[in-house]
Amino acid sequence: MELSIVIPVFNEEGNIKLLYEELASVISNFQQCEVIFIDDGSTDNSFKILKEIQKSDTRVKLIKFRRNFGQTAALAAGFKYAEGDVIVTMDADRQNDPADISKLLDKLEEGYDLVNGWRYDRKDKFLSRRLPSQIANSLISWTTDVKLHDYGCTLKALKKDIAKGITLYGELHRFIPAVASWMGVDIAEVKVNHRPRTSGVSKYGISRTLRVLLDLITVKFLLSYSGRPIHFFGFPGLIAGSIGFFLASYMTIERLFFDVPLGNRPLLLFAVLLIIIGLQFIVFGLLGELQTRTYYESQNKPIFVIKETHGYS
Repeated sequence: MELSIVIPVFNEEGNIKLLYEELASVISNFQQCEVIFIDDGSTDNSFKILKEIQKSDTRVKLIKFRRNFGQTAALAAGFKYAEGDVIVTMDADRQNDPADISKLLDKLEEGYDLVNGWRYDRKDKFLSRRLPSQIANSLISWTTDVKLHDYGCTLKALKKDIAKGITLYGELHRFIPAVASWMGVDIAEVKVNHRPRTSGVSKYGISRTLRVLLDLITVKFLLSYSGRPIHFFGFPGLIAGSIGFFLASYMTIERLFFDVPLGNRPLLLFAVLLIIIGLQFIVFGLLGELQTRTYYESQNKPIFVIKETHGYS
């Protein structure tokens, strides 16, 4: 299988047929290609339309969820069942242009492992969609050190081994390039066409901003400290404990040698609190280390990713 196109669908009955017609002209250039639609618990006629399309085209494959699990789960299912050497993801709302798939594949041929779409001229409302997205993209790029203009663009192309090596959960679909960066992938970005929505309603709003911030904390921890949690918890623990120990020592010296009373000094309570907080942070780090060892050793999970080997059968 040369190419797998993975498309999550949630209540897009007005867009599916038109999207398929556009995709049909694109995939006709490939001898072996599949289009995987994942129905994410749609409550309209989306799946009925998809079944009609699938009956007429064996290249179309369908996955139906029992309920709405979210876009991350839909993409994870698509990655699991995809058989293509290259996997392309896109939205079902027709705002992604199927004609841009060739741009992504051409860039991938230059030696990249993952190519991300950049909606350069985005056709969305500024205050509710574009402004929060610009802020989020800058924050994510700064935090993860993966510099991209548009993390929210679903239109992406990945090599099969990269897609299969990514574990998605929660709402990490928007962080796929950052999560993949742990594997040492070569990432590129390509300007793609973005079209206004002509049917249906957007499933996203400004309320997702807080969720993005919380997910960003998770991604930063996973990228930087998942293999060494003691560094994440230990440093603030040592700082807090050291400050508390210094204050307590200072007041002890005052009490023993200068006869300064301690009973009415809030600073003593603050010092004790810092010492306790420091110990707690260090204990959290040690518990995290135990969990990390259990995670890797119980599954015999490697702590590295090999790109290629030579001389091995």
